[in-house]
Amino acid sequence: MGKIAVTLKQALAQREQEGVPGGTSARPLASGAGWDVADVLCTFGPRDRPFEERHDGVRIAMVVAGSFGYRAAPRRELLTPGTLLLGNNGDCFECGHRHGAGDRCVAFRYAPAYFEKLAVDAGLASGSFDFKRTRVPSLRAFSPLIARACAGASGSDSTVWDELAVELAAATLRAAGAPLRAEAPASAAAWSRVAQTVGLIDDTPGAPHTLASLAAAAGLSEFYFLRTFQRVTGVTPHQYLLRSRLRAAAQRLQDGGAKVVDIALDCGFNDLSNFNHAFRAEFAASPRAWRAWGRARRA
Repeated sequence: MGKIAVTLKQALAQREQEGVPGGTSARPLASGAGWDVADVLCTFGPRDRPFEERHDGVRIAMVVAGSFGYRAAPRRELLTPGTLLLGNNGDCFECGHRHGAGDRCVAFRYAPAYFEKLAVDAGLASGSFDFKRTRVPSLRAFSPLIARACAGASGSDSTVWDELAVELAAATLRAAGAPLRAEAPASAAAWSRVAQTVGLIDDTPGAPHTLASLAAAAGLSEFYFLRTFQRVTGVTPHQYLLRSRLRAAAQRLQDGGAKVVDIALDCGFNDLSNFNHAFRAEFAASPRAWRAWGRARRA
């Protein structure tokens, strides 16, 4: 997701240089019968007030850069790269950037009747089709889908979107079906520290981050940092760091001709065999096969 993140940073730098208010822009990427997808870039920051909107369809948005607060019934979440924003048709929601400026999402919108049909066809229907949660955390099952979406958003190939719209809906319905654990909401201070840590990881995925170093950067004990990070993001720091490194590697494999071993080392992997194993587990393809797929897509 390197190009995605760079574009967000460029947009934020331009906003700062021009001294204009933050805003959002949506670039249509593709559409079909009952769905559409857009590349949504937001430059709101901590000085901007949170804004309330209403979902005009069933929403599944892949967060691909930046972090932001998302409030919709029944709870409030911090959304970070690799997570999914979920929205039911007609639900009101509020987004805010109290802990950092800007975000970018690849956002799918489904007509309610079409989404219901997808659920029935996938054998996942069980009464209501409304999401009972507002977020799916960064999970392995979604890494290939997010990487494919980022590749599509950065290029001119539109053939990826038809299949991706269906696969994403089915995978999200499965992941969002698990019951939520009852737990006390994280404090604003916890959100701020975790958001800063997420930004540190995404800006420097190849750095030698450890639980101790990340906890020290957040100003917390290792135990409290681990518990707080997992409560806010839904995954452990190690899981988030690994996926951040793999996303960076997947983007570099698509973007250029550097050797696989050099990409692995640059992205924080000390052993090529471990990198190959982790990449296959995450993306269901070897690094070389992933690169070949990207080249064939651009041909």
